[in-house]
Amino acid sequence: LDEALAEAAVAGFAGLELAVSAEGVLPYNATAEQCRAARQAIDASGMVVETLASGMSWKVNPVSDDPAERALAIEQNRQAIERAAWLGCSSYLLVPGVVCTPWNPNSAVRYDLALDRATRLVGELLETAEQLEIEICVENVWNGMFYSPIEFAEFVDQFASPYCGVYFDAGNLVGIHQYPPHWIEILGDRIRRVHIKGFRFDTKQSSWSFCRLLDGEVPWRETIRALREIGYDRTVIAEMMPY
Repeated sequence: LDEALAEAAVAGFAGLELAVSAEGVLPYNATAEQCRAARQAIDASGMVVETLASGMSWKVNPVSDDPAERALAIEQNRQAIERAAWLGCSSYLLVPGVVCTPWNPNSAVRYDLALDRATRLVGELLETAEQLEIEICVENVWNGMFYSPIEFAEFVDQFASPYCGVYFDAGNLVGIHQYPPHWIEILGDRIRRVHIKGFRFDTKQSSWSFCRLLDGEVPWRETIRALREIGYDRTVIAEMMPY
């Protein structure tokens, strides 16, 4: 973490997003002492660190057909939200589950069941999040869910909680033939945090790839204008791939 904070500062970034996982530098079951030490390093660096991301749902699917896997996913994310509070973060990125992905097309969960399970997941996690005053920010990712901003808005609205919102990723939308500025206009103040990445689609080769910012097909000028128009004034995290 010390190295990452230093490298981000040298590169000219004002902040950094932490990522929690099942193992590694920041596991979901990190001790309070580990989290306090991390926060001390953050404060000493002068960097803004307000968000905690998680990719644990890709390996332990919260909407799996296996009840044991769903239960484990809830517990992992619940503990991660606790760590977000210990780390002094205010927002937690949640992948709500995986219906189907391009890299694993033969493993799919029926959509209506997945949606019901994702609703239960967020409902249970909000019990912890609201107590700790941590925002659960559900991200639009390549998980086979929420291909419409209208459906996404309805999903968030059902919880009627100030601690449930959207982690908006502009670069993830172009690959599913969506126009990021329109999503921003529809989602409005439900958007609590923002990821940016480049995306390129080669129609001649029928191939796609994530790419450097400002390359590719994301309409950045219009996207940033739309964020300004809804009054967004929080972190914008460059989640770059390839890393």
